[in-house]
Amino acid sequence: MNNDINSSVESLNSACNMQSDTDTAPLLEDGQHASNQGAASSSRGQPQASPRQKMQRSQPVHILRRLQEEDQQLRTASLPAIPNPFPELTGAAPGSPPSVAPSSLPPPPSQPPAKHCGRCEKWIPGENTRGNGKRKIWRWQFPPGFQLSKLTRPGLWTKTTARFSKKQPKNQCPTDTVNPVARMPTSQMEKLRLRKDVKVFSEDGTSKVVEILTDMTARDLCQLLVYKSHCVDDNSWTLVEHHPQLGLERCLEDHEIVVQVESTMPSESKFLFRKNYAKYEFFKNPVNFFPDQMVNWCQQSNGGQAQLLQNFLNTSSCPEIQGFLQVKEVGRKSWKKLYVCLRRSGLYYSTKGTSKEPRHLQLLADLEESSIFYLIAGKKQYNAPNEHGMCIKPNKAKTEMKELRLLCAEDEQIRTCWMTAFRLLKYGMLLYQNYRIPQRKGLPPPFNAPMRSVSENSLVAMDFSGQIGRVIDNPAEAQSAALEEGHAWRKRSTRMNILSSQSPLHPSTLNAVIHRTQHWFHGRISREESHRIIKQQGLVDGLFLLRDSQSNPKAFVLTLCHHQKIKNFQILPCEDDGQTFFTLDDGNTKFSDLIQLVDFYQLNKGVLPCKLKHHCIRVAL
Repeated sequence: MNNDINSSVESLNSACNMQSDTDTAPLLEDGQHASNQGAASSSRGQPQASPRQKMQRSQPVHILRRLQEEDQQLRTASLPAIPNPFPELTGAAPGSPPSVAPSSLPPPPSQPPAKHCGRCEKWIPGENTRGNGKRKIWRWQFPPGFQLSKLTRPGLWTKTTARFSKKQPKNQCPTDTVNPVARMPTSQMEKLRLRKDVKVFSEDGTSKVVEILTDMTARDLCQLLVYKSHCVDDNSWTLVEHHPQLGLERCLEDHEIVVQVESTMPSESKFLFRKNYAKYEFFKNPVNFFPDQMVNWCQQSNGGQAQLLQNFLNTSSCPEIQGFLQVKEVGRKSWKKLYVCLRRSGLYYSTKGTSKEPRHLQLLADLEESSIFYLIAGKKQYNAPNEHGMCIKPNKAKTEMKELRLLCAEDEQIRTCWMTAFRLLKYGMLLYQNYRIPQRKGLPPPFNAPMRSVSENSLVAMDFSGQIGRVIDNPAEAQSAALEEGHAWRKRSTRMNILSSQSPLHPSTLNAVIHRTQHWFHGRISREESHRIIKQQGLVDGLFLLRDSQSNPKAFVLTLCHHQKIKNFQILPCEDDGQTFFTLDDGNTKFSDLIQLVDFYQLNKGVLPCKLKHHCIRVAL
């Protein structure tokens, strides 16, 4: 039995030695193959060891050629034989498989010596050294006809590669894995880095996620939202930075980078898309701002307030804003009335009355790295004396309460002056350029005015109220005629809709509810809510909204802003000849619906302190 076991072990070892010699022969150079044969012949002359000693050391078995042969058998067995369409290239028979002569292939490019990754059993082409010190050159040997099969059957090598890639070990070489981001072109990677998703909320709570560029300004984002929400771009839309935890909000300037502002906001803060008609009101009506006692420049010079704008924009000489403000003491709930002075270097308060000597002035807040905010509910959250509060907050994500500088003005007009002065001293000429950009876009370019067509030049305003038509030459009369035609068209369309529809509504009933389709009607909101909406969208003359009356269920209320004060006017229903009308002046002027009433007071002042110019609007994103 022992002799049989020993004889079987010897035959197995001899077979392994012969297989290793024959398998490694094609992978080595001729000189190395001869040296191996010499070494094998010399080893035969030595006395052979016992089979037990031979089994103490494992013999390497090279399976590269075996895998290649199996792969070649798999290819020839799984694919049909395709006749060679170009037999003249190889001089073979038409039925023989195609091949390409090595001389016809271009020389391979020179490659630097590759290194072994240390974790896989694959050797990359190049010169490497074994542990025994002998230099061996490892080369890839592809199956015969591989290049031509790759050209004639493109899907063959792809499927084979995918089949072997599934069997790769988990700890494979990182150079073998395919990273789609690493193979992406540099231009596409730069575009991915330059884009960011920003979430914007509207007044009604709806939101929209917008993909923007990292250098997009607040003005560009507002124009994008106007386009997506199908609104009218009247250059009054703004992006609002809202902090619900702190009770603060402010309108972003048009030149500010949205991504940079978002990086300084905490996670609970958000952006709001809102109208603000008073953003550049100072440049439109500078006389209505800054009383004489607030501006030090007016007391020291003979110039009027018309020159105040140029002084604010001048970097060399800037007016000084001064006055009394309620200031919240740091670490306490109490407020203290102090004399405050605003300069380009910062906001100071006087420790001795109204003295502005350097030894009596203390720095309260810096303008460079801070922004000024409105207090949303200062009286409730910060125990402020009134609701005309302001806050100077540093531009960073994590802000402690001791870093906030809370201020409170006497009325809304004084607060508006301080907020405007803060913006002018911080941004200066840049703020004026933001105001001028939409106006430059609205002007026609010089020497490039589009030519009107013949049909447009031939259009004139006509009056057909008499027996014969006449041409209207007066522009004012032509505009009023166009408005009357618009009203008549709306009445005709309403009457046609009533006749064509199956609705049982009477025309008088329809006139009583048609106003609910308008943006300026806000439904059943309280007086405080209507005042808050008007304050948020800017205290400018002519800003208005309509709402249901809380005291009279059949009446409505017109809320109007005039001279930065909010007033309410009741709209009462009245009957005449069995038909219901709406009036604002005790029946002197009657309207069949609220749309006609609003259209009339947009053209005529009437009993109101000013005309209706801007309406408060809430847009769903």
